[in-house]
Amino acid sequence: MLPLEKSRGRKAIRMHSGIATMAREIVIGTAHHFNWLNVGAAINHPDNGKGFDLSNDINVLTGLEDSWVRVIGSNGYGDANLIRGLMKQEKPDAIFIFTDPRYWVWLFELEREIRNQIPIYYLNIWDDLPTPLYNKPYYESCDLLMAISKQTKNINEIVLGEEAKNKIIKYVPHGINENHFFPIREGHENFELLKEFKSKMFGGKDIEFVVLFNSRNIRRKSPGDVILSYKLFCDKIGKEASKKCALVMHTQAVDDNGTDLYAVREALCDESYINVFFSQDKLETPQMNLLCNIADVGLLITSNEGWGLSLTETMMSGRMIIANVTGGMQDQMRFEGNDGKWIDFTPDFPSNHRGTFKKCGKWAIPVFPSNLSLVGSPSTPYIFDDRCSPEDVADAINEVYHMDKEERERRGLLAREWVTSNESGMSARQMCENIIESMDEAFEKFVPRPRFELHKITDRPKKRLTHKLQYWLFILVFLLVFYFTSYL
Repeated sequence: MLPLEKSRGRKAIRMHSGIATMAREIVIGTAHHFNWLNVGAAINHPDNGKGFDLSNDINVLTGLEDSWVRVIGSNGYGDANLIRGLMKQEKPDAIFIFTDPRYWVWLFELEREIRNQIPIYYLNIWDDLPTPLYNKPYYESCDLLMAISKQTKNINEIVLGEEAKNKIIKYVPHGINENHFFPIREGHENFELLKEFKSKMFGGKDIEFVVLFNSRNIRRKSPGDVILSYKLFCDKIGKEASKKCALVMHTQAVDDNGTDLYAVREALCDESYINVFFSQDKLETPQMNLLCNIADVGLLITSNEGWGLSLTETMMSGRMIIANVTGGMQDQMRFEGNDGKWIDFTPDFPSNHRGTFKKCGKWAIPVFPSNLSLVGSPSTPYIFDDRCSPEDVADAINEVYHMDKEERERRGLLAREWVTSNESGMSARQMCENIIESMDEAFEKFVPRPRFELHKITDRPKKRLTHKLQYWLFILVFLLVFYFTSYL
């Protein structure tokens, strides 16, 4: 048994990444139903190999008396020896994983050994089309697939094909704690804190309109395009109006995985009237809520985005969003089909990034990609890079800017109303309820895999896409035929 420490408490589970944030919400929100042994992964974990008993902290947070939550610090996501040791020592009832499957290849290689005893549950996401047929062995290795986005659920089903009927596949979107992120308006007990936070952020400048970018400085997040878009917006409204506007980028200004945003700002922006502020300190949840509340609109134009957690936080804080129409960000904009319902995806309609449907929630200003480029790597041979035009993003910012402040407030509160609704399922409470329901069903239906199987050797099947790539053309042709028929 690993020696356990109690002194570090919640700090051992309070990392700042999106994965860490969701892991914390899941553990805390389901501790009344499940016991958790968490392998806390980091690139260079300061407590690698150490175990921490967080049960008392979870009891204090939740009001429980009998939670059982432990964390083991780990450099990386673990390995075969770690899992074998934990299975022998702790005798878990299941293994729960999430994030990109490439981090779990070593685990999937052990899947028969593991699933001969216990099931594997995967909270999974995939950023974009074309459907990743190369992920099929990973999906086949799991008993339960909880898809974070509607697009991912459709991808799971397409990739697995006939095998999908032997899996439990559920839609379980990310959820934000509505008690941690909430609107702060005049009269609220935290309003003075908000004013102080805003004054400190802007150095006392009189700023009336704020655009917030809250994400990593990496290529796919398009941080350079964010600054360019904001600069083009300032060109539209003129110098004097721009002096009362600001772009806040909560990110590392210089990152080897992205770019030097100081250099981008210097090259593109006249700082006498274009205000671009960097927020680089790690902020605890109450400060993150203040950050969201000083914004008029949250902006995320990632070219590959599984979900976009900062959008959900912004919406939960009662603010509008501007987003690229790709991946899980589509879910948060709530596009509506011809039947008036929230859209779902199928092999004939696997994404809305081509602009098939335009109507969405009043809180969202969608920006449709101007270019879909097929990129890849040896481990992910193909994936669309959905790039939106900075000019289109500038137009979207301009649209929000020219709304009355009262209208922006109204739409922002609609965002919170929807994100806490039963339909969206995007509150932490609903996420945890969905996870409990999905895992309980999987426990009931789990059948251990046999230790070995005999297979007849046949030719390797070809991996060809079974969904459409130009699904929008059918709608365009229909409209043209309708037009000419009406004209005649």
